[in-house]
Amino acid sequence: MQRTAGKELALAPLQDWGEETENGAVYSVSLRRQRSQRLSPGEGPRDSQAPSPSADAFLHYRTSKVRALRAARLERLVWELVSGDSQQDPSFVPAFLATHRAFVPTDRVLGLLLPPPPPPLPPWVEIKKTEGQDLSFNKNLRAVVSVLGSWLRDHPQDFWDPPAHSNLGSVRTFLGWAAPLGTEALEAEKLLGDFLEEAEREQEEEEQPQAWAGLPETAQTPSPDSREGCLEEQEKLVQEGPELLDFSVDEVAEQLTLMDAELFLRVRPWECLGSVWSQRDRPGAAGIAPTVRATVTQFNTVTGCVLGSVLGAPGLAAPQRAQRLEKWIRIAQRCRELRNFSSLRAILSALQSNPIYRLKSSWGAVSREPLSTFRKLSQIFSDENNHLSSREILSQEEATDGLQEADTPPGSLPSKLPPGPVPYLGTFLTDLVMLDTALPDMLEGDLINFEKRRKEWEILARIQQLQRRCRGYCLSPRPPILATLRAQRQLSEEQSYRISRVIEPPAASCPSSPRVRRRISLTKRLSAKLSRERGSSPGGSPGDPSSPTSSVSPGSPPSSPRTRDPPPRSPPASPGPQSPSTKLTSQDKAPSVVQRALQKHNVAQPWACDYQLFQVLPGDRELLIPDNANVFYAMSPAAPGDFMLRRKEQACHTTSVSPT
Repeated sequence: MQRTAGKELALAPLQDWGEETENGAVYSVSLRRQRSQRLSPGEGPRDSQAPSPSADAFLHYRTSKVRALRAARLERLVWELVSGDSQQDPSFVPAFLATHRAFVPTDRVLGLLLPPPPPPLPPWVEIKKTEGQDLSFNKNLRAVVSVLGSWLRDHPQDFWDPPAHSNLGSVRTFLGWAAPLGTEALEAEKLLGDFLEEAEREQEEEEQPQAWAGLPETAQTPSPDSREGCLEEQEKLVQEGPELLDFSVDEVAEQLTLMDAELFLRVRPWECLGSVWSQRDRPGAAGIAPTVRATVTQFNTVTGCVLGSVLGAPGLAAPQRAQRLEKWIRIAQRCRELRNFSSLRAILSALQSNPIYRLKSSWGAVSREPLSTFRKLSQIFSDENNHLSSREILSQEEATDGLQEADTPPGSLPSKLPPGPVPYLGTFLTDLVMLDTALPDMLEGDLINFEKRRKEWEILARIQQLQRRCRGYCLSPRPPILATLRAQRQLSEEQSYRISRVIEPPAASCPSSPRVRRRISLTKRLSAKLSRERGSSPGGSPGDPSSPTSSVSPGSPPSSPRTRDPPPRSPPASPGPQSPSTKLTSQDKAPSVVQRALQKHNVAQPWACDYQLFQVLPGDRELLIPDNANVFYAMSPAAPGDFMLRRKEQACHTTSVSPT
């Protein structure tokens, strides 16, 4: 294919071509288009390093075939690790190493990957080994060593198996005879030493008593709904020593950033996989994803600190409470300047929670400038278009780092890049849970869907990249602030709501509260109406608009408590009886939601298979939720959580119910 210069073909450099099967493995095939320039006849090479094409030169395009493994059995995947063409499919090895724990344990991969040791030589035979020559006899052996080197460097926690660390022992044994002088063997020995030191540290931390264990769970006020009980709860929150807001804005924001960055650096990316994180609430899964749970705990701690400091001070007048709101807004702004989106989200979630958001007198005393800052910061985490605003801002922060690196002149010292950002991990967790729900693990023929793992790896690779950038923070710990943060007593959802009602009794609206666009959160409560052939019968008693509800995100750290009160400056809810509400989690599929809704409407549950679930959309529209869909992710986030059950046209009255 030839075209004159200046009339380059407008074709994509990579075009999908289809699929092909080889030895039971499915490959996706693409055509890669590369340009090569040929000089005009009789023209010799030029002295310039980058000659521009002449008027009579031709542009030549070379098309090459590119294959990427899409699905295969486990044995084929392991074979591809050492025998595949890295130039054809450069993402295969890192994607496999990052996601393999979702479909196969590490010890089984090592069992297929590591070859048996050679038989021992007779004692009278002596072989001298020199560096660089011990692997010349076997090309595949060199590939195995290379894969192990990448594995040890990029995913060392895969070999954490205390106390014996048998998987790491197998790797050390193999490298001991295959590459005893290589860097991979040294890396394995160093990793074993790090594991032993970490085990000793954990044992010492377990032996040390904790300074403060929080409020005892059994401590309850005799009459929690009374004003006296709420005042007693407020008195309990008065702690001895300094409060968190006694320190400066910069000090608090920097210590929050230090803690968030350290926790984010400890996150093991594979624990964020949807197949792992979605199991956290199941019985016996308390030890799953401990590094991710630590970020959730930190998020809840920051949220609780905001609630406790704003609500927990008894006898404060509205102007005094407004000063606390203003200081937390300034701390949130400083977190934004430090590029700490985790604590920023936690502070905003607490300020937007109903126990604080409904305090119209306190918000009315907030100055104009902090109020404007609060509105701008709240737009960062808008729920519109799958949190598009926060995603774009995080991408811009990453792009800024890349531009500064690219603008550094060759041979000069690179300019100091800004540290971070510390992301809000919940965005990545939600994406991975949705990806795990949408794509199957296995394909026809018992083939592992590796295309799904590639998509997961793209997200995990971004997490790893952000972790590397978080090492740039140079913040020193301040023990007094950290101790105060840990000692901040936490309010439960019900306590915070009761205290808020005592501070300011319930009102129909809160005109002085800041106007922030608040849409349905990631934790959804749906109101399902039962529709039958002869019309709808709402049934059930009206919901209590003053009762607090939980707002816990399935793929992100839990946000602050919310209620079903109408949001401030919003029109009141339409009159009439309310349908029973049903809490929706990330584990719920359509059959289980239908069953619970029928139970609330006192309808026989064996008829659950006769009903379909519809989401009510604006403009008298409806969205059908498929029977096998995860309702949490199938529903439209831009519409209210109102659902309707409608009987199927050809209902079969059977006692079987679809499994959840």
